[in-house]
Amino acid sequence: MFQRLFPPAFNNVFPGQKIALWLFYLLTAITLWRSQHHIFAADGGAQSIATIPLDTYVQGGAATVVSVFALWGLAQLSMAFIMLLACIRYKAMIPLLWLFILFEYLGRLCIGMYKPIETIETAPGQTGNVVLPIIALAMLILSLIPPSNHSAK
Repeated sequence: MFQRLFPPAFNNVFPGQKIALWLFYLLTAITLWRSQHHIFAADGGAQSIATIPLDTYVQGGAATVVSVFALWGLAQLSMAFIMLLACIRYKAMIPLLWLFILFEYLGRLCIGMYKPIETIETAPGQTGNVVLPIIALAMLILSLIPPSNHSAK
């Protein structure tokens, strides 16, 4: 199992259950969309998606939040490109990337509890921070279980 998580070389053979591969594809697409939205949307998605009440902030404060969202989008885009590379060329990386996703979303959940963000409604990210660690853990486990037909591709 350790070899599946940390192979000596990354090839294009996915070592696990197909559901973990297909959900990884879906999460990759979502991460690509979300990252560019944070970078290019006028409010960075802070108010329009996350429901942060930017219109109640002083101009400089609102601009800072939008800038931080854009920077966060760049970090997400970097991860999305690595995920896309795994989808296209290095599928053996996917179990390791599920571990990274688990770590990231558990970190988001913990930081969100320690340093909450004021929102008008429940932001999609707040829900995702609860749901995605569970999904990532399940997909990590499933990505490490070889398919029954042993012809993982």
